[in-house]
Amino acid sequence: MIIFTSICANYAHKARTLAKSIKRNMPEVSFFICLTEREIPSELEQDKCFDRIILSKDMWEGNFDRFVFKHSIVEASTAVKARFFLFLLNEYPDENQFVYLDPDCYVYSDFCELKKELLTNQIVLCPHLLHSGNIDMEISSIAHGVYNLGFLAISRSEEALRMLSWWAERLYLYCYDDMANGIFTDQKWIDLAPCFFNVKILKNYGYDLAPWGLLGCKIEEKNGSFYAQNQPIRFVHYSGFGPVAEQCMDKWLSEDAVAFRKMYRDYESEHNANDFDGISAKQWSYGYYYSGEAVDNEIRKKYRKDWNLMFSIEDPFAESNEYFDNYFNEGKEENKKENRLIKKIRTALKLWKENGIGMVLKVMLDKLFHKG
Repeated sequence: MIIFTSICANYAHKARTLAKSIKRNMPEVSFFICLTEREIPSELEQDKCFDRIILSKDMWEGNFDRFVFKHSIVEASTAVKARFFLFLLNEYPDENQFVYLDPDCYVYSDFCELKKELLTNQIVLCPHLLHSGNIDMEISSIAHGVYNLGFLAISRSEEALRMLSWWAERLYLYCYDDMANGIFTDQKWIDLAPCFFNVKILKNYGYDLAPWGLLGCKIEEKNGSFYAQNQPIRFVHYSGFGPVAEQCMDKWLSEDAVAFRKMYRDYESEHNANDFDGISAKQWSYGYYYSGEAVDNEIRKKYRKDWNLMFSIEDPFAESNEYFDNYFNEGKEENKKENRLIKKIRTALKLWKENGIGMVLKVMLDKLFHKG
């Protein structure tokens, strides 16, 4: 089995925490990083937590700079996931089971059930919620996606390859945080996966336990192991780690629910310790032009809507905010001129229809001689 996560450098401390938890519980598993940075930072070059670090640009087919320029940091690290699955399938032909975990996940025990499921199922997903009752989270699940893409598992198969190819194509075109248009990065697309492909929905409280699922979930510790609804906890997804997760705990955990609070405090301690080199403050290398100027996020949003512009520039990072501002402002002037011309044509056609060609000629002559 290969497990991987997708990060930019500022999440390396989270990935270290995840990696160590995997190696403690599943030492036979290989753990890889898909890193969306220009280069591997010196802090990670000799990092023993990871079996391999692969730069997104090195596994990409096509112009990666053109692709990544249209994404924010969160969008970028999710947009490459499907392509990385395909890369691993090709790079490691002897491996049959592949799992993605978000970097803020933490493994507590071996994935016994999942390994068994992947022997007979090609694609395995976890839903955000396993029981009703929390209407706020039900609405959130509808908005952000029914299935949590902090986890996805596949077994080598034609069905998985078909799904990944479809997903990779969608993420190439539309992997944006754009909920107003029904898109939430890589996640919302997967609502369609069970419609198009043979997908196993893993309904097990021990997988992908997260703050959004705490209400009504019985979590306890027995003989040093943790359980949710009497099922062994395999991994917890500490999504929203910090104020958001703590607010969920305060809101939905009873006072005597000590097990999850203990798990959270232990995770917090290890998580913070793994930021020993301050890598969480690392600036995203694709957040800047080569000149050092920060890329304006509004420029990214305009750029990704203009396909002519996108495919006319080989390397957008060689330009500047001023260059793109000038381009878009010139485009506005051209649009204004075009709109004025269209308006004049429509007026002329209306006059012709209502009054005949003579009236059109009279108006044109009046304009020519500044009489009206």
